[in-house]
Amino acid sequence: MDVRRSPLARHGRAIALATLALPLLLTRGAAQDAAPATPASVAESLLAADRAASTQAADRPLRDSLPAMFRDDVIVPGAPGRLYRGLDAVRAYLRESPDAEAHASWTPIRAGVSADGRHGFTFGFMTVTRADRTTTPLKYMAYWTREDGAWRVAGYKRARRPDGEAALTVMAPLLPARLVAPTTDAVVRERQRASLVAAERAFSDRAQRIGLGAAFREFGAPTAVNMGGPASVPYVVGNDAVAALIGGNSPQPTSPVEWSTDVALVASSGDLGISFGFIRPNANAPDGTASPGSPFFTIWHRASADAPWRYVAE
Repeated sequence: MDVRRSPLARHGRAIALATLALPLLLTRGAAQDAAPATPASVAESLLAADRAASTQAADRPLRDSLPAMFRDDVIVPGAPGRLYRGLDAVRAYLRESPDAEAHASWTPIRAGVSADGRHGFTFGFMTVTRADRTTTPLKYMAYWTREDGAWRVAGYKRARRPDGEAALTVMAPLLPARLVAPTTDAVVRERQRASLVAAERAFSDRAQRIGLGAAFREFGAPTAVNMGGPASVPYVVGNDAVAALIGGNSPQPTSPVEWSTDVALVASSGDLGISFGFIRPNANAPDGTASPGSPFFTIWHRASADAPWRYVAE
């Protein structure tokens, strides 16, 4: 048999090329630093990094393919009361997953980037394939940071979606009006981080006064997305649609839950960030037990460092 013409040889060559391509795509930003970059080109470099990670994942079990794109201090929401913090904790969490040995592939459908070109997010659709060829359809959301020219994931979550064909049409990216130089001023960066923490707290406080649905409408961007429930194939798009999803058919005048930030990351340009925390019932269980809370992360954006924060993905 002529191995040069065999499907196995061609497949092996494709994997080898994809493996070589991933570091180049992950560091594509380094080349862009040498050439004039635009908001659109930075967003495209982020999408390329996400797609390249999916290509490489074809040859790795899920327990290895996801950590390959994570930062050392990555945070992943898990079971009630758990935010898995750090690569070691996340690796252990993935090893315990029923799909640890399965393979995953995914397609991003939107990206957004900060004005300093150093923070961004992607979300899209994922398929997990097990050894017996059975599959599980999922959605995913990732928050990325770029250091030394390489994009790495700082926050990540997945959620089940029902069977059905997902629309893979790429949404318009969320872009700043222009790129600005990053700042290392610690005072400025802390002020920006604190403003995001305050926005998350104000969001929860507002829900206590006007209800969950109304608060989600007020604090959401017009193009905000929610991953939706297990019965939703597509993402829920738009603050009105998200408000209807959260508020339900019988909106409550107040909120039965409250939430706040445990960890927040904000771009040095102060226009994009992510908040991690827990959602907890306002009242304890009938036996007096306090809920450990449901972990969450919310991705926030604002037009400038002086504009109000609005959630854009959760």
